Order: sequence, then structure tokens, then C-alpha cells
Amino acid sequence: MVRPQGSTGNRAKKPHRSRIGGAFFWSSSCNEAGGREPGTGTERGNGMNRRQGCAGMLLAVLSLPALAAVGAPEQEEIKLGFIKLTDMAPLAVAYERGYFEDEGLYVTLEAQANWKILLDRVIDGELDGAQMLAGQPLAAHIGIGTQAELVTAFAMDLNGNAITVAKPVWAAMAAQLPKPVAGKVPAPVSAAALKPVVEQYRQAGKPFNMGMVFPVSPHNYELRYWLAAGGLNPGFYAPKLGDNSGQRQADVLLSVTPPPQMPATLEAGTIAGYSVGEPWNQQALAKGIGVPVITDQEIWRNNPEKVFGVTRQWAERHPNAHVRLVKALLRAAWWLDAEQNGNRREAAKLLAKPEYVGADEAVIASSMTGTFEYGKGDVRQLPDFNVFFRHHATYPYYSDAIWYLTQMRRWGQIPEAKPDAWFEQVAKAVYQPEVYRQAAEALIAEGKLKAQDFPDFASEQGYRGPQDGFIDGLIYDGRHPNAYLQQFAIGLKGDERVQ
Repeated sequence: MVRPQGSTGNRAKKPHRSRIGGAFFWSSSCNEAGGREPGTGTERGNGMNRRQGCAGMLLAVLSLPALAAVGAPEQEEIKLGFIKLTDMAPLAVAYERGYFEDEGLYVTLEAQANWKILLDRVIDGELDGAQMLAGQPLAAHIGIGTQAELVTAFAMDLNGNAITVAKPVWAAMAAQLPKPVAGKVPAPVSAAALKPVVEQYRQAGKPFNMGMVFPVSPHNYELRYWLAAGGLNPGFYAPKLGDNSGQRQADVLLSVTPPPQMPATLEAGTIAGYSVGEPWNQQALAKGIGVPVITDQEIWRNNPEKVFGVTRQWAERHPNAHVRLVKALLRAAWWLDAEQNGNRREAAKLLAKPEYVGADEAVIASSMTGTFEYGKGDVRQLPDFNVFFRHHATYPYYSDAIWYLTQMRRWGQIPEAKPDAWFEQVAKAVYQPEVYRQAAEALIAEGKLKAQDFPDFASEQGYRGPQDGFIDGLIYDGRHPNAYLQQFAIGLKGDERVQ
């Protein structure tokens, strides 16, 4: 059952289930093998009738290797939180398509007002888990903000964000850029084009304010990366000096605004631009108040974005339920990317429901279906704007975690130098690829997904190879975080501290 935060309702009736070999076997799983799609009444047409499908799956379950078997969930009723963004889609899809119930889990999804409330409710046990910003579990572990032990075994997506500026700001930036072709925004737009605009604000005695969603969010680090690559200092955090504003020495002042409030805050003139996920960039364009100038895919190609997080205590007390949650989310992520994004129209319709994102379906579809609109009528093919499964998007790579830690160090949230081994230690304390492997191998054994859908678990060490695709042309190697930090012209490195 799905219900918005603060509402009430009765849990949906549980379907019949039986126990086979110590694991739950669901009648709806028979529908996955043959018969009807869960909740649709549509025949699969795969040559098997319902009885054959159930019999075949029963045989498959009985022959599963012990390694792949997942025990019964220690907790059946689970409450999960999310923010109204399109990349919460794996949660909605897992619920709507019955993947949670296939695992013996009865999930309530609750929309949260902002990332701070969401984080606090997970830590306090009011939520069993949640969609989280990739930086949140890491920051909690090292004590940035609230100290807590959070873990993640599932990465929810790659890419999915953009930077939007107010129309007057865009008009001033456009004068600094190569003449657009047929009115199109020349991509990618460098923040160097913003420097004269920021200088005009400074000379007029006005601060140039931009919004991001949370201090340890991908949006914050992507916006900072873009600004710094263009020669603008986005400011430093100085926790040792009692300054957690992130605005020390800043050319551009960044502050937190909840995602759904971004367009209204821009329209009010409180901020001149922002970094946020969808649909809130496309919403500003649709309202005629802003212009998206760059996507995060153009800042760092295939950057990790959200994760599914739980407390370490919950994970240790509910290991089977944790694996089963990851199984359901893996199936949802696969469905979202299947058939070359062929299910995205259906996903956009689903996300438009008020209990999920609650934005106009056409606005959601603008990015979810593999396109992105920069200016009015300037629609471009960006099939990887949202990636939920391909490119091993769901795997919890240590190197992804370490990149976020490098940015926390770069901007002063980690105020002192740390050795390379420290970065790896933190990543391994928070990211749990072993739980992911258990979930994946169970799905492979059940015939729901294929081995080639996943990394080679026998050889995978948790590090992507050296990565390019950054707007500034730098190379990131997660095994050498301090060498990576040395490459930046703007940002802390070595033993440097904020004064």
C-alpha cells in the first residue's frame, strides 16, 4: 500500500502464500513465469499457461542451490520513505508491479517533506529504509551532520539531475556563448559564461544565490563541480571554525531548497538558479521561468545519484528482509530500463500519481522517456538521462562512495587531510556489495534475471576503472583519491585547511 506522509489507511490484503524449502513462494510469482501480469489482467503469451508456469517455477525453486536461497523475512510490514522526484521510480515500480509482495514484504511508501526529515526518520526508526542521496549514508558515518550508522546495498540510479538558471540570467549568459544554432542552448554550457553575470551582481552589491537540495547531495557537488570548472568558487565549509554554511570565500552563494520548491523559489527571485532532479528543471521550463543549461550527465557521465539506505542495526536484525528488498528493487530497476526504455511511458504515468511525484505526466515524460528539453522546443535525445539498471547502475561500487568523499574533502566538509586507506575504509563500512550479490544470485537462480545482467561477482572488487567523462577533462581513479584531489585548481588538497 502507498500513502503520502501523514495520511492513514488500511494495508492491502495479503495474497495466498506457501512455504517451500524455508523460503516464501508466492502465487503472484507464478504470474511472472506465465499467465497474467501482476495487477493487469494481461496474458503474457509466452507459451505457458498458469499451471505450467507455477509447476516450472516450483521445480526451479526446489532445485535452487543453497547459496542462492533467501530465508523468510524477519519483518513483513515495512515502511519506506522517498522524496517526490522521478528517480524514486524503483520504489514505485516494485510496489505497483508486486515485486515487494513476491518477496513476502508488505510495503508502505511515504513521501517526505525534505531530505533532512527523511534522514532523521530513518535514523529514529520511524522509517525502515528510504531513497537517499548517495552522500547521506557516508556523511552520517563520518559525522557530517547527524552521526549515525547507515548502510546501502543498492544504488538507485545514474544521472538524472540538471542545472537551471532564471531566464534573465540565461539571457545574460547567452551573450557570452557561441551563437546558438536555431535558438538551441549550446551544450554543454560552461559556467565560465556565468562569471560576467556574477560580477555584475557583485558590482551592484547583490549576492548571486543558487539552490541545491542538501549539503551532502549529488546536486550540491555537481553544481560546485560545474561552477569551479568554469572558474567560479562555490565556497567552502569550515566546521572547525563553526561555519557550516558552505559559503566561505564564495563567488556564488549556495543554499538548501527542497526539490519541489525549487521552481517557486526561482520565480520569487530568491535564487538565480538551482541544481535539482526531475521533474523540477522541466517544470521551470514549462512555466517559462527558467532554462536548463546543463545536465549532470554532461558534468560527469554516468554519475551515481541515489541509493537505498537503512540503518546498520536494521540490516543486522533483518538480513533476509534486506536481501529481499534489494531483490524487489533490482527487478524494478531492470523493468525501468528494459526494451530500450520501452516501459518509461508507463513509468511516467505511474509517477504522475499524487502519491508519488504528483507532477504533470508530460513534464515527467520529458526526461523519463530518454529526451531532455533545454529550451522551448529544443528537445534532444538523451537516452541515458535516467539510468536505473544498465551500466551496472545498481551495484554499490566503493569507487562511487569514494568520489563523494573526495568532494566532501574538496569543499571542507572533511576539514583535514585523510590517507587513501581512510577513504576505502569508509566506503567499505557503508557500501554492502555482499548483500547485493546475495540478492542478484537469488534472482538468477529463480530465473528472473540473468548472470550477464550483473558484474562478475567472482572477480569484482568494487572499483570501476579510471573514469573520464568529466566536464573539466580530469580522470577519476577511486583507488587514488588524494591524487585525484591534487588535480583541482579550486578546492582543498593535501594538508590545506580553510582559514
